[in-house]
Amino acid sequence: MDEKEELHLTSQELQVLSELDSRQFGFLKLRGSEHGRTRALVLKAVKYLEGMLVQVKEEERACSPGARRDICIDPKTYCKLGHFHLLLEDYAKAMSAYQKFYALEQDNWKDPLFLYGLGLCYYHYNAFDWATKALQMALYVAPGFSRAADAHLRLALMFKARRHWGAAAVHFRRARLAPHQDATFTRLELSFHAAHLLEARGLRKAARDAYERLLKEPQLSSMLKADVCRQLGWMYHRCASLGEPAARARAAIWCLQRAVVAEPESGAGLYLLGRCFAAQGKVHDAFIAYRNSVEKSEGNADTWCSIGVLYQQQNQPMDALQAYICAVQLDKGHSAAWTNLGSLYESCSMARDAFACYNNGGARATLASAPLRQRLAFLRAHLAHAPVPSVTGKRRSLPSIEEAWNLPISAEMSSRAPKAAPPPYPGAGASTPSTPATGAGPAAPKRDEPTPLTHHQLQTLQYLQRNSHNLSPQQQALMQQLLSQYRLSQAARARAVAKNEGNCASGDSAESLAEDLLKKFSDSQPDIKKEPTTKSPLSVNNSDAVLGGRQPVVKLEPLKTDPLKPVSFHIGMSAKQIMDSCKDNAGPPTSWSVLGDGCGPPEPPGVPPPRLSAEQLAPPAPFVYVESKRDAFSPQLQDFCLKHPIAVVRGLTAALKLDLGLFSTKTLVEAWPDHAVEVRTQLMQSADENWDASGRRRVWACASHRSHTTVRKYAQYQAGSFQDSLREERERGAAPAHSAGALSDSDGRESGSGPAKRRRTARMLRFGTNVDLSDERKWRPQLTELQKLPAFARVASAANMLSHVGHVILGMNTVQLYMKVPGSRTPGHQENNNFCSININIGPGDCEWFGVPDAYWGGVRELCDRHGLSYLHGSWWPDPDELRAHGVPVYRFTQRPGDLVWVNAGCVHWVQATGWCNNIAWNVGPLTARQYSLALERYEWNKVQNFKSIVPMVHLTWNLARNIRVSDPRLHRAMRTCLLQTLRAAAGTLQTVRARGVPVRFHGRARGEASHYCGACEREVWHALLVREHERRHVVHCLACARRASPTLQGFLCLEEHHVEELSLVYDAFTLHRPAPPLHAPAALPPTPTPTPTPD
Repeated sequence: MDEKEELHLTSQELQVLSELDSRQFGFLKLRGSEHGRTRALVLKAVKYLEGMLVQVKEEERACSPGARRDICIDPKTYCKLGHFHLLLEDYAKAMSAYQKFYALEQDNWKDPLFLYGLGLCYYHYNAFDWATKALQMALYVAPGFSRAADAHLRLALMFKARRHWGAAAVHFRRARLAPHQDATFTRLELSFHAAHLLEARGLRKAARDAYERLLKEPQLSSMLKADVCRQLGWMYHRCASLGEPAARARAAIWCLQRAVVAEPESGAGLYLLGRCFAAQGKVHDAFIAYRNSVEKSEGNADTWCSIGVLYQQQNQPMDALQAYICAVQLDKGHSAAWTNLGSLYESCSMARDAFACYNNGGARATLASAPLRQRLAFLRAHLAHAPVPSVTGKRRSLPSIEEAWNLPISAEMSSRAPKAAPPPYPGAGASTPSTPATGAGPAAPKRDEPTPLTHHQLQTLQYLQRNSHNLSPQQQALMQQLLSQYRLSQAARARAVAKNEGNCASGDSAESLAEDLLKKFSDSQPDIKKEPTTKSPLSVNNSDAVLGGRQPVVKLEPLKTDPLKPVSFHIGMSAKQIMDSCKDNAGPPTSWSVLGDGCGPPEPPGVPPPRLSAEQLAPPAPFVYVESKRDAFSPQLQDFCLKHPIAVVRGLTAALKLDLGLFSTKTLVEAWPDHAVEVRTQLMQSADENWDASGRRRVWACASHRSHTTVRKYAQYQAGSFQDSLREERERGAAPAHSAGALSDSDGRESGSGPAKRRRTARMLRFGTNVDLSDERKWRPQLTELQKLPAFARVASAANMLSHVGHVILGMNTVQLYMKVPGSRTPGHQENNNFCSININIGPGDCEWFGVPDAYWGGVRELCDRHGLSYLHGSWWPDPDELRAHGVPVYRFTQRPGDLVWVNAGCVHWVQATGWCNNIAWNVGPLTARQYSLALERYEWNKVQNFKSIVPMVHLTWNLARNIRVSDPRLHRAMRTCLLQTLRAAAGTLQTVRARGVPVRFHGRARGEASHYCGACEREVWHALLVREHERRHVVHCLACARRASPTLQGFLCLEEHHVEELSLVYDAFTLHRPAPPLHAPAALPPTPTPTPTPD
């Protein structure tokens, strides 16, 4: 049989191949013998495609330039080839094919099968940032994706590995909400990962309860039972909060022994059991457990390190030395083994070897351990004045580190990795012994951590990938170099994060003891080192030989869309035309975006060019002084605020004679002393710094703990804090120049004595936040007083979009109050859905503000990612110097009592009180195209990020269309597009549910009824609400989540909120208003308030 006949594909084979894509990954195991025929067919298809594409390339080269246009390469061919390679677990070729499709297909973001496959490849290579983006996009374009549960679980595991606890919890919950959906994991495995998340977050008791519930499950597999028992046993061993020491020790031994019985071939349980025995002084039992663990898993450096500790405690230094050498040869970066080895050498008076081992432990271990830093300093000073050791000197009790590295050891310790060159002494080849160890050989443990790509390098890499089909050899080499550097940095970052995950208060790292759950979830080891060097995932040199395509191959990728002729929708259509077109074909849900058909989801912007100067990176805050009521109500004041990212209006409250005393702590206590106050417990620090809990390292993570109290109790604390400060100042004999609100060095500002003093003097404070003043019956005097403000700044106004929502959104279209002591922090954030906000300082103290223009919010997010923080879910306090070094300008100013701070749409800001004060705040939505567009873009981006938008933009848009007339063409176009798209989505949803026999009933909307959100994905659900018919408490579902729960929608009922005729009338009536020209000349406008810099 010749090659052509061998590669012929029958119609039946083509049908089978057409049904294979990334959704079968994890289900169709082509490596095993079970699916041998399918594997052979896929290999045959790959060979067939590659042969066809090679032929196309040859024809293309042979054709004249004018004839090349007749040869068509269908991008979907590359996507299909990527699916085949993914199912064959050839990740390098799969990535190459997917990237080729990405480069050739402009609308690649609309294909969830491609996005899911691409995400799986990135996940395999530990490129978590790109894997997260791809999987999030797959869920965005197809919320009802059949592999949504797997996508959510992988997202949860990646967020957990990066310590984004809130986002991880959201995705674990959503993965659990698909009981009828096929997944590569079981319900019990998901519960185990969720329990481990509780443990990693430090919620020990909740994690223990979750693990114990799992052990009671009758269907628990032996492997999962072993995992649960190991985690639970080790928790009992190391967490003092779980009971008395004796009871915890018994429970730990019992759990770990059950783990060994459940999985006898694993050495992990035996190792942990040995650790527990050693802690209880049962040396013989511990040694037996360690030896058995070595027999099961010879290459475990942790086990050898613990054996060394056991020998060292038993005063057997030579055996301890050999065990430690085994550990560091297996893991050259094992800091605990190097530190223990240094301690062993120091106990034997071998300072030179001890210093070498301590240094080889790595910079991170040195930074985290004060005693280790002290020993290094002592040994460095000692060796600087010590004589060079003589060859004929006193005999040493242990061989040197270089000798020990090559020393033959006993048979019981011979099962380990091959030897490598020993690490050098520090200072080798230098004149002094203080030179740090450099590690020229492979045994040198100090890894050169790969440098992460800069923003410019990332942009370059993305550009090269998009144009990978048209690159010069130099550009191809650059792309490969950048990609390799990116992957290595991602892998290093994942290792570093995993090293820190699960740390306990006792300082014992769970990372090196418990199994790596993230890697265990993968079908194969996701180690970047295993990638074949000759098959780079994005290589285009080899792709010419194996990829390519022509039109006939498209039959391998059947069209999944409706075969009906697509209809083009535009805002000039009437409601009747839209509804008639939707009866034929409303289009796929991917075309229902409120931004418009064909518009991709918004992405964070990079730092815009050009690079700003030092003066531009620290701009003065825009200030305006209001001297009279006429100035306060002038349109120029509103224009001034709308022109700047953030602005301070000084003198407004005095000019309008606002009684700010109504919001003072004294008035609040007299009015409603038992009103609820949310309290955030925070570390007191200076405003331009943020230190970790140890006080040694500047970080962005801003920790606070939530609790609740009452107005009366917080007022007592606030007053007591002020009295304590006065007493301390009297005792210190403070100079009058120091205001009561200023922070001293002891409050967290770095001083000459460094971290030790910060830790010694660090104080905790309590910040009273989110005090709800929405109840008009309680707070009528306060709310009435705020009506004195100009219309653009009022809580409720016809010119405020948020007044048209029709129901309360706490803290946005209602007033919230904040009760502060010095140091109280509101971490960095953008307002919900990018709406503007108003903040008035009641006094008597000041607040310090920081702000970043909305055009640079993408740069802030980049730095959050670099610090391992979630931009939306995390709590972070930026470093202004780091922002400016990244090209991001930062405003900084002081808000005095009576000052109104206007935060414009999208401005990133963070605030710290420098005195004792109260603040009131709320959001406003000026009726401008910019405000509406930014709110709508954030509404869509929140969907991509699986973050709830608390402003229901669809419901708000329809209410605005009912209530206002718009004369701005840009605002009208944006709103009209949103109305069109949501009308399409409603019609498409109703058409789908009726086709499946779901009963549709009119429900209507009550006055003041809150907007509805899907109980599963938390997206806004408008007009067509899907609920289960027989539930007592109806939980609203969107169409995608309802189909995930029941593909046929059996048991669901559809409730309509509006009559279609009413919606049609609203849509048709919303036209661009063209105001008539004025008949008379306008009156003279008041003078523009002059913005001048603040005197402070």
